[in-house]
Amino acid sequence: MQINRTGIVLSPNKNRVVLRAFQPPGDERILRVIARVCTLAEDEVDQQVAQVLKDFHDRHQTPKRFFEQRFESLRKYMLTDIPLSENRRLLIGAYFTQEYALESAALFNPSIVPHPDQSNLSAGELRFVMSLRAVGEGHISSIVFRSGVIRNDLQIKVDEPSCYVTTPRLVPDSRYDNDLFHRKLAELGLSTPFVNEVLGGLPESFTLGELESQLKKTYREHRSDRDELSQVAEQVIMLAKSNYELQYTTNQMLSERLIFPLSPTESNGIEDARFVQFRGENGASRYYATYSAFDGRMVLPQLLETTDFLRFKLHTLNGPAIANKGMALFPRKINGQFAMLGRQDGENLFLMYSDKIYFWHTREMIVKPTNPWEYVQMGNCGSPLEVEAGWIVLTHGVGPMRKYCIGALLLDRHDPSKVLARLHEPMIVPNELEREGYVPNVVYSCGAIIHRDHLVIPYAMSDYATTFATVNLAELLSAMK
Repeated sequence: MQINRTGIVLSPNKNRVVLRAFQPPGDERILRVIARVCTLAEDEVDQQVAQVLKDFHDRHQTPKRFFEQRFESLRKYMLTDIPLSENRRLLIGAYFTQEYALESAALFNPSIVPHPDQSNLSAGELRFVMSLRAVGEGHISSIVFRSGVIRNDLQIKVDEPSCYVTTPRLVPDSRYDNDLFHRKLAELGLSTPFVNEVLGGLPESFTLGELESQLKKTYREHRSDRDELSQVAEQVIMLAKSNYELQYTTNQMLSERLIFPLSPTESNGIEDARFVQFRGENGASRYYATYSAFDGRMVLPQLLETTDFLRFKLHTLNGPAIANKGMALFPRKINGQFAMLGRQDGENLFLMYSDKIYFWHTREMIVKPTNPWEYVQMGNCGSPLEVEAGWIVLTHGVGPMRKYCIGALLLDRHDPSKVLARLHEPMIVPNELEREGYVPNVVYSCGAIIHRDHLVIPYAMSDYATTFATVNLAELLSAMK
């Protein structure tokens, strides 16, 4: 079996920066900064704003809009309701804004799917969307995108990314289902009498505002337990804010779009999105991505959904089978149910089924580390790929010296709990050009694609940069035993 490395390398670019909220610690310090800005004469304010916009005008498309939004988020700190000039509002917003170089440290763990727009291509070409994990200051991870075309001869062209990165419009979930919300709180150990009373006072479907109002009302009725209940109330709001939507516009290029940590559960990063093009039973297509939300202490598997890479829905995954990292959805239902791979124990590969895509209750171990190069642990490298012979699953295995390699196995099309064959030697091993990086001796992927009877595999090189390889499907299947 021949692995064809393309030589393409996508490296992190420190010049790609995004505007991000800056919040000094403590309310008193925030008040002092605002007070200092309010002492400036109007002409001084105008000069300062002009200088800021001059310094950053070619680095961001809409900095004034971001500054205005930052001011609105700080309006509660204003001591009076006296109207401020536009420039003073902008200047206050600028003092509480910073640039973030989102991929200054690493650009890795890619996942690739067919682009929703396949127009204006030559015969045999495929346009793709590729997600990548970008890491910047503080090791905070976010999801960025690239597009490109795989040609008829398997040559890969990656489109040049825009120099701009833009934050999306945040849209809180319009409504929450009371029963589902209660079940998730119970899984988190938060089904207390206080929580039951709060949800009991809400309708079957409620908004975030209604939840916050009901929490305050119930909280006031339990004044003697305020210290204990305030923490529970905070966790309830945290769960609600972990379900939200992001909206981009068509005039923003795909490479300008960003999924940056916004909810409390994601405060330390959004990691390793595994995208899949999912086809419903009616033939309609949408994209899902499982990813790991990290708050600095706990990893929480979550699900992203989009049809056009403009509007993204992000929701928690629920149920006792949801644990650890590395969830990967199958691209269609199997025997009428959603199916997903996972690595709940951090070591073996599991299979799950569910009637509801957001709730997973049971799991079955189907693959254990068997070969020396995967004795430490194994997991998937993205969603299964369907071929006539079965489901091809790219795997990663960890061996001596914590060396990561990419392998593959074949599952039965009708019963994926049956392993039909697997590689007993790794398919991709880090070579001398790939073993140096943020985490040495690692090759890793979050999803491949099939084109012209070949696997096209984007993969990370030692948690630093990204490259591509291709392999003939027939040769791969023949090498499996």
